[in-house]
Amino acid sequence: MSELANYRNIGIFAHVDAGKTTTTERILKLTGKIHKTGEVHDGESTTDFMEQEAERGITIQSAATTCFWRDHRLNVIDTPGHVDFTVEVYRSLKVLDGGVGVFCGSGGVEPQSETNWRYANDSEVARIIFVNKMDRMGADFYRVVKQVKKVLGANPLVMALPIGVEDGFVGIVDVLEQKAYVWDDTGLPENFVITDIPADMIEIAAEYRAMLVEMVVDQDDDLMMAYMDGEEPSVVDLKRCIRNGTRKLDFFPTYCGSAFKNKGVQNILDAVVDYLPSPTEVDPQDLTDPETGEPTGEVATVTIDEPFRALAFKIMDDRFGALTFIRVYSGKLNKGDSILNSATGKTERIGRMVEMHANDRTEISYCQAGDIVAIVGMKNVKTGHTLCDPKHECTLEPMIFPEPVISISVAPKDKGSTEKMGIAIGKMVAEDPSFQVETDEDSGETILKGMGELHLDIKVDILRRTYGVDLAVGQPQVAYRETITQDIEDSYTHKKQSGGSGQFGKIDYRIRPGEANTGFVFKSVVVGGNVPKEFFPAIEKGFKSMMGQGVLAGFPVLDVEVELYDGGFHAVDSSAIAFEIAAKGAFRQSVPKAGPQLIEPIMKVDVFTPDDHVGDVIGDLNRRRGMIKDQEAGVTGVRVKADVPLSEMFGYIGTLRTMTSGRGQFSMEFSHYSPCPKNVSEKVIEEVKARKEAKK
Repeated sequence: MSELANYRNIGIFAHVDAGKTTTTERILKLTGKIHKTGEVHDGESTTDFMEQEAERGITIQSAATTCFWRDHRLNVIDTPGHVDFTVEVYRSLKVLDGGVGVFCGSGGVEPQSETNWRYANDSEVARIIFVNKMDRMGADFYRVVKQVKKVLGANPLVMALPIGVEDGFVGIVDVLEQKAYVWDDTGLPENFVITDIPADMIEIAAEYRAMLVEMVVDQDDDLMMAYMDGEEPSVVDLKRCIRNGTRKLDFFPTYCGSAFKNKGVQNILDAVVDYLPSPTEVDPQDLTDPETGEPTGEVATVTIDEPFRALAFKIMDDRFGALTFIRVYSGKLNKGDSILNSATGKTERIGRMVEMHANDRTEISYCQAGDIVAIVGMKNVKTGHTLCDPKHECTLEPMIFPEPVISISVAPKDKGSTEKMGIAIGKMVAEDPSFQVETDEDSGETILKGMGELHLDIKVDILRRTYGVDLAVGQPQVAYRETITQDIEDSYTHKKQSGGSGQFGKIDYRIRPGEANTGFVFKSVVVGGNVPKEFFPAIEKGFKSMMGQGVLAGFPVLDVEVELYDGGFHAVDSSAIAFEIAAKGAFRQSVPKAGPQLIEPIMKVDVFTPDDHVGDVIGDLNRRRGMIKDQEAGVTGVRVKADVPLSEMFGYIGTLRTMTSGRGQFSMEFSHYSPCPKNVSEKVIEEVKARKEAKK
């Protein structure tokens, strides 16, 4: 087995259409993993193997593959760029040690790249930047570098400069080595020559090298002192500093090229080996307490000598059965070993293990710390579960997934398919934690919930094609919530006298609007023993259990703070259950008096439009109750950023295409909840009433 120092677990992430999948294809071709490159626009790329991916030309599932470069083993994950599938990016970043952020040379830093960059910052993943599509109309490397600074607040360390632009793009200047790489017109990645820097670029190359040296000598005090005294650091020393700074996220080595034209991809592979960390150089994952989710202070050190610990980060169902993708953090695993799933407390024997190459696989009998592999046929494992050595139980830091904001009701067109639909949806929920399903108690309808229209659209498509279940789909429904707007002080007594012991619980409390996104907060400031401490949990539970159904239209209630300040109890008749019932009654009594209000999900919308349609697009967003936040002119058009209620965004892509003669694009993601205007909330409450009446 190769040494851990020679492993690189990397992800490739970017906005839709910046060329991640094409870049991944080129990496596989260069490393000899595939012999014919498949193109995304022909629907033939290796990592986009789902029918839906080939058709739409987008990546939906993250695909994993392994290849070798300069005696290093690269485990590469190509992640989706579309905002509805950010959960895939998020969970991939969770298990990777480094990443390549791909940006489009003409589109620059796009909304999805911002989201992914934020996730990567949260996960503290070291990255290199690849500005792709330098051969495209309007490509401008220097502009994208400025955007990385301004929009992402990141520090790009420019390692390569483009030679020529757009059609004239022929190669790159290596800033560190001060050499030029020039490719010929054959489009073959290996057909390049290393020559002197073109005369008209000598000055700018020297300028960028000086900037590079100044930025990286900061990493080593001795080197810095020598440099101040006029001593030029060696390339070996500089590379060591770049590696160090990249690992600490002080800066991000930035390259450019055209993956489609096979120019500049080798330099990325070299940078992955030279500057991105190996599994042992990354801060190890925290072990957490399974009860509280808090870190225990222990960590999963990446080494073969510790007990086995791995995180299941993705479940995938395919023609070979259920695959559980795991990232091994410590220890080793042999075929036939038994491992414990610390979330369910059950042990399982490992039957088959495979190394993945998109949807082909190679059977393996052994894996170790640092590996990303798939196990076939595991039961009851969900995304985020920890798998470990049964003698050393532990829980790795779990994953947190966003709440769905949109739902649709579905029913099988053919009555006989109900059971088939249930099984298929069960498998899909296991694969994608941001996709949820529930049954409406009143009507018995099946409700699917997800991150956006496209997300649910593709799920319905997969049910039809992969599982053969045709669905009748209802209108999309918005996930409204309720909250309160006023402080209120109130008192409630629950008293019940029947034969034998009675029930008694009295509480005096204040209910007030909480901070945004806090959900439910319970505090007690009772002094003296008017309400004994042991009843506090029951009171909290009573209030909390009522948060699921608001008083206006039965939507879940958000951001409420309850403060218990006094009460009364009876030595014999008071019990936990009596106080719990009192809290439930208190909620029903007080919330209607506290100015209840409907709140709606607001989406952060980013629209790209050609110049001549900006007015129409802004006018239309205003009609949709949108708040325009920002406008930014680019080379080929304008980006308009706005906050718009989700309920007004259904079917927006059709309108946008009509308005912009098919040239507009947009993306949106959930931003926050905000109060509904009176006319909207009245209408929603009426609709809920009407639906309930109809079901009776």
